[in-house]
Amino acid sequence: MKRCSYSILILCLALTTVAFPQDKTQAAEQAAADWLKLVDFDAYARSWKQASITFKAAVTEGNFEQALRATRAPLGAVLSRERKSVEYRRQLPGVPEGEYALLKYDTDFEHKKKALETVTMALEKDGHWRAAGYSIK
Repeated sequence: MKRCSYSILILCLALTTVAFPQDKTQAAEQAAADWLKLVDFDAYARSWKQASITFKAAVTEGNFEQALRATRAPLGAVLSRERKSVEYRRQLPGVPEGEYALLKYDTDFEHKKKALETVTMALEKDGHWRAAGYSIK
């Protein structure tokens, strides 16, 4: 009997673990897609304003705009972007403990094929996912 009740408990825990991240995944992916559209269309100031509190504390609006102009403009337009992976973490180096989603995309730009974009999203206290980091390799 104990073995059966443990199996049911483990199954229930597994089902809640699977169902909960799906909602998070959809919300984090949509927020990342919306934020990337701003970056794609050179709306750097707006993308900074919509970023997380942690992001804004780490980089000024002017520095962010300057860095994006230096890295994104030479790449040209986005030709395709496909989500490669989503990973959830409670801790990341150098930031407070919280809920984070690391979204990686295989992206083809006009002047650079096969780039890897990483967008780190943070779930803020108001319940909204906001960009907390961005990189292109």
